Amino acid sequence: MDLDSFRNSLTTDRPPAELSPALTALWQAAKDDWDTAHQTAQSDSSAEGAWVHAYLHRVEGDESNAGYWYRRAGKPHARNSLDEEWAEIVSALL
Repeated sequence: MDLDSFRNSLTTDRPPAELSPALTALWQAAKDDWDTAHQTAQSDSSAEGAWVHAYLHRVEGDESNAGYWYRRAGKPHARNSLDEEWAEIVSALL
């Protein structure tokens, strides 16, 4: 799967079964289901899950909490647009 096919999957009602929890959370976030995306990311203890968790707190506007999760993920605090960061994370995790 690549970024375009991931984006195309957003027209369906359910995320593709083969997605990791981190990618599932990004899929849910793109479907404007922040609460479910946050719950999914929170259940993923990997660095990838922490990266997505950081992104979600940025979406929420909680930069302080996002900073904590970026540190847990070993990633710099993002400064690009939310759309750009979403695509960057999806591409990196696919």
